[in-house]
Amino acid sequence: MYTRRIFPVKGVIKWTRRYLFLFFILATIPVILFDIVGLKWLHVPWLPLGVLGTAVAFLVSFKNNASYDRLWEARKIWGGIVNASRSWTIQVKDFITNQFAKNPISEAELHHIHKELVHRHVAWLTALRYQLRKDKPWEMHLKNKKSNKEFRESQYLVCEDTIPIKEAISPYVSDKEYDELFAKVNQASQILGIQSRRLKELKTLGLIDDFRHMEMENMLVEFYTLQGKSERIKNFPYPRQYATMNYIFVWLFILMIPYGIMEEFESIGKHIMSELTVHQSRTSWGHLIQEFIAKHFVWFSIPFSALLAWVFHTMEAIGENTENPFEGGPNDVPITNMSRGIEIDIRQLIDDTDIPEPYEWKNDIVM
Repeated sequence: MYTRRIFPVKGVIKWTRRYLFLFFILATIPVILFDIVGLKWLHVPWLPLGVLGTAVAFLVSFKNNASYDRLWEARKIWGGIVNASRSWTIQVKDFITNQFAKNPISEAELHHIHKELVHRHVAWLTALRYQLRKDKPWEMHLKNKKSNKEFRESQYLVCEDTIPIKEAISPYVSDKEYDELFAKVNQASQILGIQSRRLKELKTLGLIDDFRHMEMENMLVEFYTLQGKSERIKNFPYPRQYATMNYIFVWLFILMIPYGIMEEFESIGKHIMSELTVHQSRTSWGHLIQEFIAKHFVWFSIPFSALLAWVFHTMEAIGENTENPFEGGPNDVPITNMSRGIEIDIRQLIDDTDIPEPYEWKNDIVM
Protein backbone atom coordinates (compact mmCIF):
# COMPACT_ATOMS: atom_id res chain seq x y z
CA MET A 1 0.00 0.00 0.00
CA TYR A 2 1.33 3.40 -0.98
CA THR A 3 1.24 6.00 1.79
CA ARG A 4 2.20 9.09 -0.22
CA ARG A 5 -0.39 11.80 -0.77
CA ILE A 6 0.24 11.65 -4.51
CA PHE A 7 0.93 8.43 -6.38
CA PRO A 8 4.48 8.65 -7.82
CA VAL A 9 4.00 9.36 -11.53
CA LYS A 10 7.73 8.95 -12.06
CA GLY A 11 7.48 5.42 -10.74
CA VAL A 12 4.58 4.64 -13.09
CA ILE A 13 6.57 5.87 -16.09
CA LYS A 14 9.57 3.80 -14.99
CA TRP A 15 7.31 0.78 -14.47
CA THR A 16 5.79 1.13 -17.98
CA ARG A 17 8.82 2.46 -19.87
CA ARG A 18 9.30 -0.70 -21.92
CA TYR A 19 5.72 -0.57 -23.17
CA LEU A 20 6.02 3.17 -23.81
CA PHE A 21 9.00 2.51 -26.06
CA LEU A 22 7.04 -0.25 -27.82
CA PHE A 23 4.10 2.10 -28.41
CA PHE A 24 6.40 4.62 -30.10
CA ILE A 25 7.67 1.89 -32.43
CA LEU A 26 4.13 0.70 -33.22
CA ALA A 27 3.10 4.29 -33.98
CA THR A 28 6.16 5.01 -36.15
CA ILE A 29 5.94 2.05 -38.53
CA PRO A 30 2.56 3.03 -40.07
CA VAL A 31 3.70 6.66 -40.49
CA ILE A 32 6.81 5.52 -42.38
CA LEU A 33 4.69 3.38 -44.68
CA PHE A 34 2.16 6.20 -45.10
CA ASP A 35 4.45 9.21 -45.63
CA ILE A 36 7.75 7.81 -46.94
CA VAL A 37 6.73 4.65 -48.80
CA GLY A 38 3.61 6.40 -50.10
CA LEU A 39 0.91 3.96 -48.99
CA LYS A 40 -1.73 6.69 -48.63
CA TRP A 41 -4.54 4.12 -48.45
CA LEU A 42 -3.06 2.75 -45.21
CA HIS A 43 -5.49 4.17 -42.67
CA VAL A 44 -8.64 3.30 -40.72
CA PRO A 45 -11.70 5.61 -40.50
CA TRP A 46 -11.73 7.32 -37.13
CA LEU A 47 -15.47 6.86 -36.48
CA PRO A 48 -15.51 3.02 -36.11
CA LEU A 49 -12.20 3.20 -34.27
CA GLY A 50 -13.72 5.72 -31.85
CA VAL A 51 -16.64 3.36 -31.23
CA LEU A 52 -14.16 0.55 -30.50
CA GLY A 53 -12.23 2.84 -28.15
CA THR A 54 -15.42 3.67 -26.27
CA ALA A 55 -16.24 -0.02 -25.86
CA VAL A 56 -12.70 -0.78 -24.66
CA ALA A 57 -12.90 2.11 -22.18
CA PHE A 58 -16.09 0.60 -20.71
CA LEU A 59 -14.42 -2.82 -20.42
CA VAL A 60 -11.34 -1.36 -18.72
CA SER A 61 -13.57 0.62 -16.35
CA PHE A 62 -15.58 -2.52 -15.51
CA LYS A 63 -12.44 -4.48 -14.73
CA ASN A 64 -10.95 -1.70 -12.59
CA ASN A 65 -14.18 -1.35 -10.62
CA ALA A 66 -14.28 -5.10 -10.01
CA SER A 67 -10.62 -5.09 -8.96
CA TYR A 68 -11.23 -2.21 -6.56
CA ASP A 69 -14.23 -4.04 -5.08
CA ARG A 70 -12.02 -7.06 -4.37
CA LEU A 71 -9.38 -4.81 -2.79
CA TRP A 72 -11.90 -2.92 -0.66
CA GLU A 73 -13.61 -6.11 0.48
CA ALA A 74 -10.23 -7.50 1.55
CA ARG A 75 -9.54 -4.32 3.52
CA LYS A 76 -12.92 -4.57 5.28
CA ILE A 77 -12.24 -8.20 6.18
CA TRP A 78 -8.93 -7.30 7.79
CA GLY A 79 -10.54 -4.36 9.54
CA GLY A 80 -12.89 -6.96 11.05
CA ILE A 81 -9.88 -9.04 12.09
CA VAL A 82 -8.42 -6.00 13.89
CA ASN A 83 -11.61 -5.40 15.85
CA ALA A 84 -12.26 -9.07 16.60
CA SER A 85 -8.67 -9.54 17.83
CA ARG A 86 -9.09 -6.75 20.38
CA SER A 87 -12.42 -8.22 21.51
CA TRP A 88 -10.84 -11.66 21.86
CA THR A 89 -8.03 -10.27 24.01
CA ILE A 90 -10.45 -8.45 26.33
CA GLN A 91 -12.44 -11.66 26.73
CA VAL A 92 -9.29 -13.64 27.48
CA LYS A 93 -8.23 -11.09 30.07
CA ASP A 94 -11.60 -10.62 31.81
CA PHE A 95 -13.43 -13.94 31.29
CA ILE A 96 -10.71 -16.35 32.37
CA THR A 97 -10.56 -15.81 36.15
CA ASN A 98 -10.71 -17.69 39.44
CA GLN A 99 -14.30 -16.55 40.01
CA PHE A 100 -15.84 -19.96 39.29
CA ALA A 101 -12.76 -22.14 39.72
CA LYS A 102 -13.00 -25.23 41.91
CA ASN A 103 -9.28 -25.05 42.57
CA PRO A 104 -8.15 -21.42 42.17
CA ILE A 105 -4.76 -20.83 40.64
CA SER A 106 -2.24 -18.05 41.21
CA GLU A 107 -2.26 -14.72 39.38
CA ALA A 108 0.99 -15.70 37.69
CA GLU A 109 -0.61 -18.87 36.31
CA LEU A 110 -3.63 -16.88 35.15
CA HIS A 111 -1.38 -14.43 33.36
CA HIS A 112 0.46 -17.34 31.76
CA ILE A 113 -2.86 -18.67 30.39
CA HIS A 114 -3.79 -15.23 29.09
CA LYS A 115 -0.40 -14.96 27.42
CA GLU A 116 -0.73 -18.45 25.93
CA LEU A 117 -4.11 -17.69 24.30
CA VAL A 118 -3.03 -14.29 23.01
CA HIS A 119 0.25 -15.63 21.62
CA ARG A 120 -1.63 -18.44 19.91
CA HIS A 121 -3.86 -15.82 18.32
CA VAL A 122 -0.75 -14.04 16.99
CA ALA A 123 0.28 -17.40 15.55
CA TRP A 124 -3.10 -17.55 13.79
CA LEU A 125 -2.56 -14.09 12.31
CA THR A 126 0.89 -15.15 11.14
CA ALA A 127 -0.32 -18.41 9.60
CA LEU A 128 -3.20 -16.65 7.85
CA ARG A 129 -1.05 -13.96 6.25
CA TYR A 130 1.46 -16.56 5.07
CA GLN A 131 -1.34 -18.57 3.48
CA LEU A 132 -2.67 -15.47 1.77
CA ARG A 133 0.79 -14.63 0.39
CA LYS A 134 1.20 -18.04 -1.29
CA ASP A 135 1.43 -17.86 -5.07
CA LYS A 136 -1.55 -18.91 -7.15
CA PRO A 137 -1.31 -19.89 -10.84
CA TRP A 138 -3.18 -16.78 -11.99
CA GLU A 139 -0.82 -14.54 -9.98
CA MET A 140 2.47 -15.93 -11.27
CA HIS A 141 2.44 -14.11 -14.61
CA LEU A 142 2.32 -10.80 -12.74
CA LYS A 143 5.19 -11.68 -10.43
CA ASN A 144 7.28 -13.00 -13.30
CA LYS A 145 6.87 -9.89 -15.44
CA LYS A 146 10.26 -8.24 -15.78
CA SER A 147 8.95 -4.78 -14.84
CA ASN A 148 7.13 -6.08 -11.73
CA LYS A 149 10.06 -8.22 -10.61
CA GLU A 150 12.48 -5.34 -11.11
CA PHE A 151 10.24 -2.96 -9.15
CA ARG A 152 9.82 -5.43 -6.29
CA GLU A 153 13.55 -6.05 -5.94
CA SER A 154 14.44 -2.36 -5.92
CA GLN A 155 11.57 -0.70 -4.05
CA TYR A 156 10.15 -2.96 -1.31
CA LEU A 157 10.45 -6.26 0.50
CA VAL A 158 7.80 -8.91 1.24
CA CYS A 159 8.59 -10.43 4.65
CA GLU A 160 6.79 -13.66 3.81
CA ASP A 161 9.21 -14.25 0.94
CA THR A 162 12.29 -13.99 3.15
CA ILE A 163 11.26 -15.50 6.52
CA PRO A 164 9.95 -19.12 6.50
CA ILE A 165 6.52 -19.63 8.07
CA LYS A 166 7.87 -22.17 10.56
CA GLU A 167 10.38 -19.65 11.85
CA ALA A 168 7.72 -16.95 12.12
CA ILE A 169 5.23 -19.09 14.07
CA SER A 170 7.56 -20.99 16.39
CA PRO A 171 7.87 -18.21 19.07
CA TYR A 172 4.10 -18.23 19.65
CA VAL A 173 3.27 -21.94 20.09
CA SER A 174 4.63 -24.85 22.11
CA ASP A 175 6.78 -27.58 20.57
CA LYS A 176 3.87 -30.05 20.73
CA GLU A 177 1.52 -27.62 18.98
CA TYR A 178 4.23 -26.78 16.43
CA ASP A 179 4.47 -30.44 15.36
CA GLU A 180 0.68 -30.72 15.26
CA LEU A 181 0.29 -27.62 13.10
CA PHE A 182 2.78 -28.51 10.43
CA ALA A 183 1.46 -32.04 10.11
CA LYS A 184 -1.66 -30.45 8.54
CA VAL A 185 -2.20 -28.35 5.41
CA ASN A 186 -4.16 -25.39 6.78
CA GLN A 187 -2.21 -24.14 9.80
CA ALA A 188 -4.54 -21.21 10.46
CA SER A 189 -7.59 -23.48 10.82
CA GLN A 190 -5.64 -25.86 13.07
CA ILE A 191 -4.65 -23.03 15.39
CA LEU A 192 -8.28 -22.02 15.91
CA GLY A 193 -9.08 -25.67 16.58
CA ILE A 194 -6.37 -25.77 19.26
CA GLN A 195 -7.78 -22.57 20.77
CA SER A 196 -11.22 -24.17 21.02
CA ARG A 197 -9.77 -27.30 22.62
CA ARG A 198 -7.91 -25.19 25.16
CA LEU A 199 -11.07 -23.26 26.04
CA LYS A 200 -12.81 -26.57 26.70
CA GLU A 201 -10.01 -27.56 29.08
CA LEU A 202 -10.27 -24.23 30.92
CA LYS A 203 -14.03 -24.69 31.24
CA THR A 204 -13.47 -28.12 32.75
CA LEU A 205 -11.11 -26.52 35.28
CA GLY A 206 -13.79 -23.99 36.18
CA LEU A 207 -11.80 -20.99 34.96
CA ILE A 208 -14.60 -20.10 32.49
CA ASP A 209 -18.33 -20.44 33.12
CA ASP A 210 -20.78 -21.72 30.49
CA PHE A 211 -21.91 -18.31 29.23
CA ARG A 212 -18.40 -16.90 28.90
CA HIS A 213 -17.22 -20.09 27.23
CA MET A 214 -20.01 -19.76 24.67
CA GLU A 215 -19.09 -16.13 23.97
CA MET A 216 -15.44 -16.98 23.42
CA GLU A 217 -16.37 -19.89 21.15
CA ASN A 218 -18.52 -17.47 19.14
CA MET A 219 -15.45 -15.27 18.75
CA LEU A 220 -13.51 -18.24 17.35
CA VAL A 221 -16.37 -18.82 14.92
CA GLU A 222 -16.02 -15.16 13.87
CA PHE A 223 -12.30 -15.73 13.21
CA TYR A 224 -13.18 -18.74 11.07
CA THR A 225 -15.67 -16.58 9.16
CA LEU A 226 -13.11 -13.82 8.54
CA GLN A 227 -10.51 -16.38 7.49
CA GLY A 228 -12.99 -17.95 5.07
CA LYS A 229 -13.79 -14.57 3.54
CA SER A 230 -10.09 -13.90 3.01
CA GLU A 231 -9.60 -17.33 1.46
CA ARG A 232 -12.57 -16.73 -0.83
CA ILE A 233 -10.84 -13.72 -2.38
CA LYS A 234 -7.45 -15.45 -2.46
CA ASN A 235 -8.65 -18.72 -3.98
CA PHE A 236 -11.13 -17.34 -6.52
CA PRO A 237 -9.52 -15.12 -9.17
CA TYR A 238 -11.09 -12.37 -11.20
CA PRO A 239 -12.80 -14.46 -13.94
CA ARG A 240 -10.15 -15.36 -16.48
CA GLN A 241 -12.51 -15.03 -19.47
CA TYR A 242 -13.10 -11.36 -18.64
CA ALA A 243 -9.44 -10.68 -17.90
CA THR A 244 -8.22 -12.38 -21.09
CA MET A 245 -10.73 -10.82 -23.47
CA ASN A 246 -10.20 -7.41 -21.88
CA TYR A 247 -6.46 -7.76 -22.49
CA ILE A 248 -7.00 -8.79 -26.13
CA PHE A 249 -9.43 -5.94 -26.85
CA VAL A 250 -7.08 -3.36 -25.35
CA TRP A 251 -4.22 -4.56 -27.54
CA LEU A 252 -6.42 -4.62 -30.65
CA PHE A 253 -7.30 -1.00 -30.00
CA ILE A 254 -3.67 -0.09 -29.34
CA LEU A 255 -2.55 -1.66 -32.63
CA MET A 256 -5.25 0.19 -34.59
CA ILE A 257 -4.80 3.64 -33.01
CA PRO A 258 -1.96 4.84 -35.33
CA TYR A 259 -3.93 3.91 -38.46
CA GLY A 260 -6.91 5.97 -37.33
CA ILE A 261 -4.98 9.01 -36.17
CA MET A 262 -2.73 9.33 -39.24
CA GLU A 263 -5.50 10.47 -41.57
CA GLU A 264 -6.69 13.07 -39.06
CA PHE A 265 -3.20 14.57 -38.78
CA GLU A 266 -2.78 14.42 -42.55
CA SER A 267 -5.98 16.47 -42.89
CA ILE A 268 -4.62 19.05 -40.45
CA GLY A 269 -1.45 19.29 -42.55
CA LYS A 270 -3.49 19.86 -45.72
CA HIS A 271 -5.47 22.58 -43.96
CA ILE A 272 -2.23 24.30 -42.93
CA MET A 273 -0.99 24.11 -46.53
CA SER A 274 -4.17 25.81 -47.77
CA GLU A 275 -3.71 28.57 -45.23
CA LEU A 276 -0.11 29.09 -46.39
CA THR A 277 -1.25 29.92 -49.94
CA VAL A 278 -2.32 33.42 -48.83
CA HIS A 279 1.21 34.31 -47.68
CA GLN A 280 2.68 37.17 -49.69
CA SER A 281 6.23 35.87 -49.39
CA ARG A 282 6.66 32.17 -50.07
CA THR A 283 10.43 32.15 -49.95
CA SER A 284 10.97 33.36 -46.40
CA TRP A 285 12.40 30.97 -43.82
CA GLY A 286 9.22 31.13 -41.76
CA HIS A 287 7.05 30.13 -44.71
CA LEU A 288 9.39 27.31 -45.77
CA ILE A 289 9.52 25.87 -42.26
CA GLN A 290 5.73 25.97 -41.93
CA GLU A 291 5.36 24.38 -45.34
CA PHE A 292 7.74 21.55 -44.40
CA ILE A 293 5.84 20.95 -41.15
CA ALA A 294 2.49 20.97 -42.99
CA LYS A 295 3.71 18.43 -45.57
CA HIS A 296 4.91 16.08 -42.85
CA PHE A 297 2.37 16.91 -40.15
CA VAL A 298 1.35 13.24 -40.05
CA TRP A 299 4.52 12.56 -38.01
CA PHE A 300 2.97 14.41 -35.07
CA SER A 301 0.53 11.51 -34.81
CA ILE A 302 3.33 9.35 -33.36
CA PRO A 303 3.47 10.91 -29.86
CA PHE A 304 -0.34 11.18 -29.72
CA SER A 305 -0.77 7.52 -30.71
CA ALA A 306 1.83 6.46 -28.15
CA LEU A 307 0.14 8.56 -25.46
CA LEU A 308 -3.32 7.10 -26.14
CA ALA A 309 -1.91 3.57 -26.18
CA TRP A 310 -0.03 4.20 -22.93
CA VAL A 311 -3.16 5.51 -21.17
CA PHE A 312 -5.31 2.51 -22.12
CA HIS A 313 -2.58 -0.04 -21.42
CA THR A 314 -1.64 1.51 -18.07
CA MET A 315 -5.24 1.58 -16.86
CA GLU A 316 -5.64 -2.05 -17.89
CA ALA A 317 -2.38 -2.93 -16.10
CA ILE A 318 -3.49 -1.12 -12.93
CA GLY A 319 -6.67 -3.19 -12.84
CA GLU A 320 -4.70 -6.37 -13.47
CA ASN A 321 -2.24 -5.62 -10.66
CA THR A 322 -5.02 -4.73 -8.21
CA GLU A 323 -7.31 -7.72 -8.68
CA ASN A 324 -5.38 -9.94 -6.20
CA PRO A 325 -5.16 -7.93 -2.94
CA PHE A 326 -3.02 -10.46 -1.02
CA GLU A 327 -0.36 -11.44 -3.59
CA GLY A 328 2.38 -9.17 -2.23
CA GLY A 329 2.19 -6.25 -4.64
CA PRO A 330 2.76 -2.58 -3.76
CA ASN A 331 -0.99 -1.84 -4.01
CA ASP A 332 -2.15 -4.72 -1.80
CA VAL A 333 -3.83 -4.68 1.58
CA PRO A 334 -0.92 -4.29 4.07
CA ILE A 335 -1.67 -7.47 6.02
CA THR A 336 1.92 -7.83 7.29
CA ASN A 337 1.88 -4.37 8.84
CA MET A 338 -1.66 -4.87 10.16
CA SER A 339 -0.67 -8.18 11.77
CA ARG A 340 2.24 -6.53 13.56
CA GLY A 341 -0.03 -3.68 14.68
CA ILE A 342 -2.58 -6.15 16.06
CA GLU A 343 0.17 -8.08 17.85
CA ILE A 344 1.51 -4.96 19.54
CA ASP A 345 -1.99 -3.83 20.53
CA ILE A 346 -3.26 -7.09 22.04
CA ARG A 347 -0.01 -7.95 23.81
CA GLN A 348 -0.01 -4.55 25.45
CA LEU A 349 -3.58 -5.20 26.61
CA ILE A 350 -2.36 -8.15 28.71
CA ASP A 351 0.78 -6.33 29.90
CA ASP A 352 3.07 -8.68 28.00
CA THR A 353 6.83 -8.22 27.70
CA ASP A 354 9.29 -8.34 24.79
CA ILE A 355 6.74 -6.75 22.47
CA PRO A 356 8.19 -6.23 18.96
CA GLU A 357 8.56 -2.81 17.39
CA PRO A 358 6.46 -1.72 14.39
CA TYR A 359 7.93 -2.46 10.98
CA GLU A 360 9.93 0.27 9.29
CA TRP A 361 8.97 0.46 5.63
CA LYS A 362 10.95 2.04 2.81
CA ASN A 363 9.91 4.06 -0.25
CA ASP A 364 6.45 4.74 1.26
CA ILE A 365 5.27 1.20 0.46
CA VAL A 366 3.63 -0.57 3.41
CA MET A 367 3.18 -4.34 3.08
